[in-house]
Amino acid sequence: MPGGALGVPGADALIPIINRLIQKFSLVIASQDWHPEDHISFAANHPGKKVGDVISVKNQDQVLWPVHCVRTSSGAKIVEGLHKSAISSYFYKGTDKSIDGYSAFFDNAHLKSTGLADYLRRWGVNTIYIAGVATDYCVLYSTLDAIDLGFSVFVIADACRAIDLHPGDGEKALGAMAAQGAKITSSSEVLKSL
Repeated sequence: MPGGALGVPGADALIPIINRLIQKFSLVIASQDWHPEDHISFAANHPGKKVGDVISVKNQDQVLWPVHCVRTSSGAKIVEGLHKSAISSYFYKGTDKSIDGYSAFFDNAHLKSTGLADYLRRWGVNTIYIAGVATDYCVLYSTLDAIDLGFSVFVIADACRAIDLHPGDGEKALGAMAAQGAKITSSSEVLKSL
């Protein structure tokens, strides 16, 4: 949220949009960053490096972020105001200190699964709708993984916000998701169709 350690501009405006959407779905899942204090993605853990720098970790690019969403801290909690009682299950990501995890399905190297795909399949889910932060990281990678796993994916663009580390990253992410088969939609369209 704005004002947080890794504040996403305008993310607070998503709460009422997502709350309206939640009411239309029988199965609502949340993913949470749940980082250890010594997480590889924290610039503070790399002397001489700053937020936004990119380093190589196990032959993968790693963007360095401010310390954020440290497990059990107030910064890792689901935002106040969100209708949490409607959330069926939570899936944690970024839990391994040595690798980041943007996707709600896998870590960034696809070495470990969060279990989300199996959970959705047990519930007979074939189509998913994605909302939240950040369009250019967690939404993007979750969407691409979901498509690779065979799910039909709708990204609710006005229910997402981007970090935009580089101006336009959010729009580029929406284009990349659409190019891979995601349907980019709006909350009004979703509310009309359900």
